[in-house]
Amino acid sequence: MPNLRTPGPIPVPDDILEAMSLQMINHRGPEYKEMLNRTTEGIKRVFETTNDVYIMTASGSGAMEAAVVNTLSPGDKVVNVSVGVFGERFGEIAEIFGAEVIKLDYPYGTAVDVDKLRDTLKAHPDIKAVLVTHNETSTGVTNDLQAITAVAKGEFGKLILVDGISSVCSIPLSTDAWGCDVVATASQKGWMLPPGLAFISFSEEAWKAHAEATMPRFYFDMSAYKRYFEIGQPPYTPAISIMFALDLALHKIASEGMGTVFERHANMAHMTRDGVKKLGLSLFPQDESTASNTVTAVTVPEGVDASKLMNILRTEHEVVLSGGQKSLGGKIFRIGHLGYTTAEEIQEVLDALAIALPQVGFTTGAQA
Repeated sequence: MPNLRTPGPIPVPDDILEAMSLQMINHRGPEYKEMLNRTTEGIKRVFETTNDVYIMTASGSGAMEAAVVNTLSPGDKVVNVSVGVFGERFGEIAEIFGAEVIKLDYPYGTAVDVDKLRDTLKAHPDIKAVLVTHNETSTGVTNDLQAITAVAKGEFGKLILVDGISSVCSIPLSTDAWGCDVVATASQKGWMLPPGLAFISFSEEAWKAHAEATMPRFYFDMSAYKRYFEIGQPPYTPAISIMFALDLALHKIASEGMGTVFERHANMAHMTRDGVKKLGLSLFPQDESTASNTVTAVTVPEGVDASKLMNILRTEHEVVLSGGQKSLGGKIFRIGHLGYTTAEEIQEVLDALAIALPQVGFTTGAQA
């Protein structure tokens, strides 16, 4: 079986896969209502929120779209804080639906400079919302979301829309304590689940914005999710099999404890970063303190063909990594270690790299 080390989808534990083989139930019936209430409460605990939380059958990008269209109107001015491809996507979604987007882009490999954000908010007092990606898997960088919200919410009182797709359930994110109004995430990341579900939280401020928002929406209209949740149903047909898996995954997460979940992700990240550096490779994030605990981005050495390297890893070692996206194509490769990842799986990646790198012309630190 291949060692899938992409930053999503991730390998799913066997017992969670087995849960998906259960027979279908009526999503308008009492069994589903009980499961919906139970899983929603479990998700709230992971989000660290008492706000409303809803489960959607969608990808993470669907939840990002829901965050935008439910809180904004065409012509609203927003600042999109981006350090990578997925941060850029958040702004693109807002633009497509008619928002006036101020792009606050930072160089790939760096994190958000909150002083520049503060300056932008001072210069544009009519900004309604701040859009930010907490953990940028395209560059392997985690932003200091608490510091960002302290400025945007604490100093300026702006609406905070967070792409927490690859951070929630992997990296600490305190939704209520940090003042996040909308947080979006998805099942195929730290939740140990297949793709197909998205989760989104809505604060009282988000609901106030929703009451005034006029961007078009139908499938992602949170008022429909709210109305149906009150009777214990989803507004549309859900991915029932993945709901069974979610039910079990949340039980496992609660049993392990969120502190242990975060520690496990940190340990796997440290092992990965230390291992690639011992091979003589360089991390892509310019400041290692901002390096993500869900995915390690590695700079491709000069003269190395990244696609050839990853092909050798895949075909000869059954190790599947991710390459760079957009302008980072061929310049970095990424090792995912979110969800339930073991030290043995990471060691297998490092051992495979030690063999494959010399085959593409790079002398590893282990050989030097």
